[in-house]
Amino acid sequence: MSTRKPTLRCIFLFLLTLFLVLSFNFAVADDKDEDGLEELLAVDDEVEQEAEVGGVKLSEAEVLSKAQRIVLELNNENTERVVTGNEFVLVLGYAPWCPRSAELMPRFAEAATSLKELGTPLLMAKLDADRYPKSASFLGVKGFPTLLLFVNGTSQPYSGGFTADDIVIWARKKTGIPVIRISSVAEAEEFLKKYQTFLIGRFDKFEGPDYEEFVSAAKSDNETQFVEVSQVELAQFLYPDIKPTDHFLGIVKSEPERYTAYDGAFTLNKILQFIDYNKFPLVTKLTEMNSIRVYSSPIKLQVLVFANVDDFKNLLDPLQDIARNFKSKIMFLYVDINDENLAKPFLTLYGLEESKNTVVAAFDNGMSSKYLLESEPTRSNIEEFCNKLVQGSLSPYFKSQPIPDNTEASVHVIVGKTFDDEILSSKKDVVLEVFTPWCINCEATSKQVEKLAKHYKGSTNLIFARIDASANEHPKLQVDDYPTLLLYTANDKMDPIKLSTKSSLKELAASISKHLKVKNQVVKDEL
Repeated sequence: MSTRKPTLRCIFLFLLTLFLVLSFNFAVADDKDEDGLEELLAVDDEVEQEAEVGGVKLSEAEVLSKAQRIVLELNNENTERVVTGNEFVLVLGYAPWCPRSAELMPRFAEAATSLKELGTPLLMAKLDADRYPKSASFLGVKGFPTLLLFVNGTSQPYSGGFTADDIVIWARKKTGIPVIRISSVAEAEEFLKKYQTFLIGRFDKFEGPDYEEFVSAAKSDNETQFVEVSQVELAQFLYPDIKPTDHFLGIVKSEPERYTAYDGAFTLNKILQFIDYNKFPLVTKLTEMNSIRVYSSPIKLQVLVFANVDDFKNLLDPLQDIARNFKSKIMFLYVDINDENLAKPFLTLYGLEESKNTVVAAFDNGMSSKYLLESEPTRSNIEEFCNKLVQGSLSPYFKSQPIPDNTEASVHVIVGKTFDDEILSSKKDVVLEVFTPWCINCEATSKQVEKLAKHYKGSTNLIFARIDASANEHPKLQVDDYPTLLLYTANDKMDPIKLSTKSSLKELAASISKHLKVKNQVVKDEL
C-alpha cells in the first residue's frame, strides 16, 4: 500500500483547515421559550437601568454574564420548536471541552448583546452538541464550534467573520438592514464608536441606478459595514477628504492607510472587487479567526513575515511603507513565529520549522509556488524581493537538507541541492528510491534497494540512491505516492521509468536489467 503525497495546492488547503472553520444555519422557538427569553431581557433591562440611575458601571464579568443570559440555551426538548417557530435564529453549536468553542462563545454573547440593543429581529441560541447529540444531528452540527443560521426553519450558510463585530454586521445584513443611514452628527459620532472599518456612500438622493447598485453590493458583501449619507458635511465627518461629486464611495480603516476612494463604475461587481482589494490593513496579522478571509482574497501574491513580537515592531513601519507601494498587488501578512499552531505548518514547507529568527517568505496561490528571502530581512532586501515577486522573476524555493558525503555509501543520499548534479546531469543510470519517514511501507523498499545495490556492486554505470521527499524538493521530482522507485537511464533523464515497489527482489533486478539492456540496444541501433 502506498502513501499519497499532498500537492502544494492541497497543502494550502490543509493549512487552511488547521484554522477555525465554521458552518452556519437558521433556527426557531415556541411561545414558552420566547416568554422565558423576554423575562430574561426584561431583567437585564432593569439591571441596566438601575446601573445607569445609580451610576454603577458593570464589570466585564457582569457584562459577559448579562450577554450570556440573552442567548437561549437549546436542548433535546426545545431545539426543533425553536428553529421552526422563529423567523431568524442564529445557533452556536459547541462542546464544553473544545478550546475554539471557548474562544468563540464570549464573542457570540457580545454580538447577542449588540444585536439586542440594535433591535435586530434575530434570536441567538446555543447548543451543547456534545451533551445533546440528537439535537446536534437535527441541526446539522458536525464539528465544534459550528454557527448555524435558520430563516423560517430553512438553513443558510454563515459566511461572515468571527469577531463580535463581524457577527453583528453579518446578522444585520441577513435580517434586512444591509446599509446604515446617517442623518446627524450625533449618529455619525455614535457610528464611529462602533465601526473601525466601513464603506461610505454619499448620494444626493437615495435613489437611481448607482444607488441601487450600492445597496445590492451591501446585500452581497458579508463582512463590511456599509453606511450612506446625503449631506456633504456629514460625509466629511466620516471621510474628511471626500470628493465633491454627486455620488462618492470610499473605504475607511483604522490604520495609517485610513482612507481609500473608489474611482470605478457604480456596478455591484466592481464595488465588491474594490472592497476585496482594499478591506485589509497594509499589514495583516494572521490569526485563526481571519485565516478564511485572508485565503479567500483575490490577491494571490502573499508575503509572510514570521517574527517574534519585538522584532516585528522594528519591521512594521518599513513594512507598511513597502506594502503601500504594492497595494492591491501583494497581501502582507505577519505571523507570530512563537505561535506554533500558526507558524510551524507554514515554516515546515520551507524546512524551517525550528527557526526562531525572522523569516520572510511568499506564496503565489495562483501558481501554487513558494518563495524565500534568503538574505537579511532589511527594508531594501524585502522591497527587492517583492519587486521580483510581482515581476515574476523570483525563483521558486525548493527545500533541501545539507549536502551529504556519499564517498563510502552503497546507496547515495540525494538532497534537493544535489538532485541536478547526481541525477539529471549524471552520465550514469540511477535507480532512485523516493521515501518519507512517515511512510508505512518505505522501510521494506529501502531494504530491497540496499540489497540491489550490493547485487550490482560491480557495475560502474549504475548508481542506487534515495531521497527523503519530506525534507527535499526539486521541480523535476513530482511524486505523489510513497515509496516510489524511479529508474533514470543515462540517455533519458527527463522520462524516468517507474518500477513496481510490489515486486520481489528478483523481479526488480530482472526489470532493471531489462530496461537498461533495451535502452543500450536502442543506442547501438541508432549508431
